[in-house]
Amino acid sequence: MSHSTDFTISARTLSSVAAEKALAASIKRAREIGLNASICILDASGRLKAFHAMDGAPAISHETAQKKAKMALGFGMPTGETWFKFIEKDPILLQGARDLPDFILLGGGSPIRLADSMVGAIGVSGGHYRQDEEIVAAALQSLQS
Repeated sequence: MSHSTDFTISARTLSSVAAEKALAASIKRAREIGLNASICILDASGRLKAFHAMDGAPAISHETAQKKAKMALGFGMPTGETWFKFIEKDPILLQGARDLPDFILLGGGSPIRLADSMVGAIGVSGGHYRQDEEIVAAALQSLQS
């Protein structure tokens, strides 16, 4: 006989307070490096928790930041080099991944992990992907303190 608890799970997710803290750290770092970026923060279920497009952010960065966050959340790994290394020697996956909705290989997306749980994701777009990754690192660091 099953119990009602067999049909539910408890999951940790990113709070609004944490999303705002990560967003503020992202904006601060972007300004420090002279970059106008779009920043997207999702909770563990993929719900939008925070989004900010800095004045002067490239028009395409709005959608790109969202794709990076979705990709990082969906696969539980950062976009960019980590993902490229995962698929570079697998021709079928390399070709097939391009057909995935919201697939993006550019760096600047990362899962957000707290206490060994993936609680959300962040995507940043606005500059070279290395600059976007630098902004993501600042956001992630802000949640560790």
